[in-house]
Amino acid sequence: MQFATSNSNAKIPSSQPILHQHGRGTQPLGTLLNLSSPQDLLSILQELRQNVESEGQATFNQWRSHIQRPEFLSSALNLAEYLALRRYDLRSLQAALMPWGLSSLGRIEARVMPNLDAVITTLEVICGSESSQHLNRPPIEFFFEGDRLLQQHTEELFGQSPDQRRVRIMVTLPTESATDYKMVREIIQRGANCVRINCAHDTTESWERMIDHIRQATQEMGTSCKVMMDLAGVKIRIGQVLAPLHKKRVFKGDHILLSRCEPELGNESETGEFIPSPVEHFQTWCTVPEILDLLTVDTPVYIDDGKIRTRVVDTQYSVPDGKPRILLQVTHASPKGVKLRPGKGLNFPETVLPLSPLTEKDLSDLDFVATHADIIGYSFVQHPADIELLQQELDKRSEGRLSRPAIVAKIETAIAVSNLPELIIYAAGKQSFGVMIARGDLAVEIGYQRLAEIQEEILWLCEAAHVPVIWATQVLESLVKDGTPSRGEMTDAAMAERAECVMLNKGPFISEAIAILDDVLTRMEAHQVKKTPQLRALHSW
Repeated sequence: MQFATSNSNAKIPSSQPILHQHGRGTQPLGTLLNLSSPQDLLSILQELRQNVESEGQATFNQWRSHIQRPEFLSSALNLAEYLALRRYDLRSLQAALMPWGLSSLGRIEARVMPNLDAVITTLEVICGSESSQHLNRPPIEFFFEGDRLLQQHTEELFGQSPDQRRVRIMVTLPTESATDYKMVREIIQRGANCVRINCAHDTTESWERMIDHIRQATQEMGTSCKVMMDLAGVKIRIGQVLAPLHKKRVFKGDHILLSRCEPELGNESETGEFIPSPVEHFQTWCTVPEILDLLTVDTPVYIDDGKIRTRVVDTQYSVPDGKPRILLQVTHASPKGVKLRPGKGLNFPETVLPLSPLTEKDLSDLDFVATHADIIGYSFVQHPADIELLQQELDKRSEGRLSRPAIVAKIETAIAVSNLPELIIYAAGKQSFGVMIARGDLAVEIGYQRLAEIQEEILWLCEAAHVPVIWATQVLESLVKDGTPSRGEMTDAAMAERAECVMLNKGPFISEAIAILDDVLTRMEAHQVKKTPQLRALHSW
């Protein structure tokens, strides 16, 4: 839908209809709009409401069979209506509503139809067209029902909110927390409302000791702290690295050979000394070799969180051992070069990876996680079937339990972003659910320049579904690791107030970071709640 954009008296000729842009075709929504006329505004809003209601209902009907929790039905319908609304370009309409003192629809996420109804009803009064059958202003409690549902779903996931702030703080526990009870107690005492145990590290015995410490500390302090156990998931990494003679760093223009199995790194001399094989290019191998069969020429391949960016120049590069390799050319690296280290991650931002998000290790870990965790962090979720897979595995392990753990889907790929509405429906339609914006892998996969935009859109979509969001990756990273935050990190932490939970990673200054984040979130809540500015009295002037 395209509205007039310049001045309030502009008209769109009938030859340029207001359109609804959609993949299934272009549908006319109207043909003439005088932005200064309340009658025209009323007419277009009524037509918009009718379209949003019908299109939203059609989407909701497709989802209905996947929703088992009656309490999630209204949230699912609001999400469907929000998706229908956001298929239109409403910017000119927003500007036209402002001079009338009406909502510009900019904070409509949690309450699509009530907000539209409130604006339409007021416009009817302005136009003098109100009548008993037209007045459809939503009751106050109905208008704020979406906010209540988001709060309810957040409390289901994270427990009651602390007295001083709405946003929770999650902290990743280090290995030492299994043996250092004082560390765990201080983390909770400083303000952590949830702790994260990364199942990629440590053992079930260590995890159990960590959880025992958490339970002991919360009992002593009379507080609560949820436990999220993060399944390791698929880890696509490079193996050992063989470098050309006299080269220690990779530069732009260099070539890297990527093989399906560990290359021959060298031989033993007669005296037992290891002699590296002479090679022309850097060589390494992929820990998930089947992915290499999906690559074609010009496919981008990123290494070490994108510090080294490459493209495929040959998928069958011949080498003396007769085993063809993938030849990559480096398209981006620091001018000083980058060390190619074993164990660094591989990303394939333009390749659809048909991999199960649950590895054999994850299935083994689930035997413990399903009975000890309050929340399960789910990596590499891309399709609704991935949600169903985890739910099925939890059902196998939930015999005798009243409820299964909640699920938090980590959004890490472009496919996960595009499938987010269905991921929400399949998960929240059956159990307590949240979304984590995993900004590290997501930035590499979609491009750093798109991260802020997509982060906002994820927040909006989740608010429309009344689903809590975790803001994660590198929050106050310099403070946690070095004791001093950067200016940009402080701003990022303040912006995180729009989520329901903020995650801090482990580090030597984690206690100080929790205290500072608690202070920042508490201060910002007086100025902003989600997208809504709070007009607290200013004290600086």
